[in-house]
Amino acid sequence: MTRVFSGIQPTGPVQLGNLLGALQHWVTDQHHADSFYCVVDLHALTRAQVPAELRERTLQLAQLLMAIGIDPGESTLFVQSHVTEHAQLAWLMECTAAYGELKRMTQFKDKADGTDFVSGGLLTYPALMAADILLYDTDRVPVGDDQRQHLELTRDLAIRFNSRYGDDTFVVPEAAIPRYGARVMDLQHPTRKMSKSDDSPQGTILVLEDPASVAKKIKRAVTDPDNEVRFDPDTKPGVSNLLSILGSCTGRDPAAVADDYQQYGPLKADAADAVVELLRPIQARYADLAADPTGTATLLEQGAAKARAVAGPTLARAQNAIGLLPHR
Repeated sequence: MTRVFSGIQPTGPVQLGNLLGALQHWVTDQHHADSFYCVVDLHALTRAQVPAELRERTLQLAQLLMAIGIDPGESTLFVQSHVTEHAQLAWLMECTAAYGELKRMTQFKDKADGTDFVSGGLLTYPALMAADILLYDTDRVPVGDDQRQHLELTRDLAIRFNSRYGDDTFVVPEAAIPRYGARVMDLQHPTRKMSKSDDSPQGTILVLEDPASVAKKIKRAVTDPDNEVRFDPDTKPGVSNLLSILGSCTGRDPAAVADDYQQYGPLKADAADAVVELLRPIQARYADLAADPTGTATLLEQGAAKARAVAGPTLARAQNAIGLLPHR
């Protein structure tokens, strides 16, 4: 069976772009692939964290993933720091990557620009991401466009390591980028991606947001000067974003959705209704899970044990290939 891996950071509230661009596809994949899903708390450490808040967000994110539909019985759901092999393999990947490769990563340049303190972890972040993926002999990685460069580096590192130390060490993964919904844009600034940040609160929809607030934001979304409804992200980013959101919520091609509308008002109303209905059962399930943190912790422990059963042999294989002395 095809092996799938993906992870998400506990760095802020999960928003609609995360759900439509990635998490919905995770839910689908778990029924068709051997799926490993990870709350990547180590990645969050590239920036200073408040310890108590990081622990709380990590638990809440795991609960939200289950509320969205990730089933620990169908997939392997765990917290990254609970599987120590991630940090161990990351060092081998750091030593396989070139400084220039890491420095050229777009996200590193963007996040380091104008920042007084740049952690070494921000530079080596892609090496840890490569370790996350390669530990599980991953065939396919569902990623958004913004992570495509990191996945390409992961492939390069796997190929380089295999070439130097043994062709059978790592599986070289492929990217899986969804055709629609991969980039949900900000409702007020539709030329930029919807994000977790506080820069545009009216342009971002949170998965746990009050339904009335969700509907209001969508109905006030920026559209385009003319009143023609068509899917064309380059010339009509606002209306195309609404069509993409509605299409993702209903499983339809955004261009086909456009044929149903002649005006923006009905499109906004239907998009608002679709998003609210999508989020309603997720919010209800999350409330149930949040009331039982001990139950969530038990499920995460079980997931970590399943993950270690796969990650351990992969790490041992890589350590042996590179020449580290075995230990008992």
